[in-house]
Amino acid sequence: MNPPLVGKVGASHPHPDGHAPLCLANAQLVLTDQVLTGRIVVQAGVITDILEGDDVPPGAIDCRGDYVLPGLIELHTDNLERHIEPRPEVNWPHLPALVAHDAELASTGITTVFDALRVGSIHNNKARYKAYARDLATELLAARDAGYFRISHFLHLRAETCSDTLLEEMAEFGPEDRVGIVSLMDHTPGQRQFRDLHALKTYVAKKRGLSDADFDEHVANLKRLQRLYGAKHQAGAVAEANRYGATLASHDDTTEEQVETSQKLGAHFAEFPTTHEAALACRASGLAVMMGAPNIIRGMSHSGNVSAMELAKEGLLDIVSSDYVPSALLLSAFRLSDIWNDLPRAVSCVTANPAMAVGLTDRGRLALGLRGDVLRVTLAGDAPLIRGVWSQGHRVS
Repeated sequence: MNPPLVGKVGASHPHPDGHAPLCLANAQLVLTDQVLTGRIVVQAGVITDILEGDDVPPGAIDCRGDYVLPGLIELHTDNLERHIEPRPEVNWPHLPALVAHDAELASTGITTVFDALRVGSIHNNKARYKAYARDLATELLAARDAGYFRISHFLHLRAETCSDTLLEEMAEFGPEDRVGIVSLMDHTPGQRQFRDLHALKTYVAKKRGLSDADFDEHVANLKRLQRLYGAKHQAGAVAEANRYGATLASHDDTTEEQVETSQKLGAHFAEFPTTHEAALACRASGLAVMMGAPNIIRGMSHSGNVSAMELAKEGLLDIVSSDYVPSALLLSAFRLSDIWNDLPRAVSCVTANPAMAVGLTDRGRLALGLRGDVLRVTLAGDAPLIRGVWSQGHRVS
């Protein structure tokens, strides 16, 4: 049974560690189906009270009518990779990078993140990609266990089927790593995200500094890898996801046939479908549709694919990911609210819906008994500004 949304659980007492309960009062509480003027209390890490009214009890924080939302849940961000390699071929020390990444996400309202790490490397041309996921994951898990992070971190393995070493790298992980998501990637040029080779060339050449000849060699090599290993790597990645106990996600589905394949393989949600056709097929197949917040903010895809706003207007959008701009996640929810005239529905795309997609039942909503991951947000015109972020009732930003 789901916990009740509004009410009181017991009496408020100090935490065992001496910290008083957190009380955010005189706030606009964004619940799953309404916005309610009231207050919320978090103690011992969980929500114990949600009460209606604008009164401010002694010791409470007066939110002065600001919004209070559940902490944002991010399923697919490349932000950690940006911290460990701030420029091409510049390798940054991992622990400082991890801590800086964690602090940045906390500052944007993200309280749960699935850090996307690439598995599957390319060795034999100038656009090579080296293996890094196992070593970085080990350091991430150690930092998490040591209490160095402000927010909750899980692993997301981006399984690059168009690569040399996918299965060898995935074999290095196991159930003890608690991998949360495995997404099936196929970046073979000429299909999915990079149907437009010009867009691919712009992206890769700028990132890796390739000449025209280098780029042509890169494309030919990727097509060769797909022919040699594509089917084997796809089947192996699905088997490994099942071994880990991870949620499977598809990535960049473009056609109805690709969506059908993803559904048969056991995908629970679809990351960034590239066409209207694919999004419609996801809806028919029961796959939740995830789109990128930068696509929403810009009103268009940077790769020339379908507009997330177009999908939202047709009711074909369920989950939003910050993708490569962490601060875009909160802003995207308020942009969606403008489209739908429904703030709870929009906020669910960055809280409750991603939690549901990966089986997290203890967070993603303001409800009694759930984790005390909450944000205080004010509006400056149409821009949401963070006034405070709490993870399990402890202020982290």
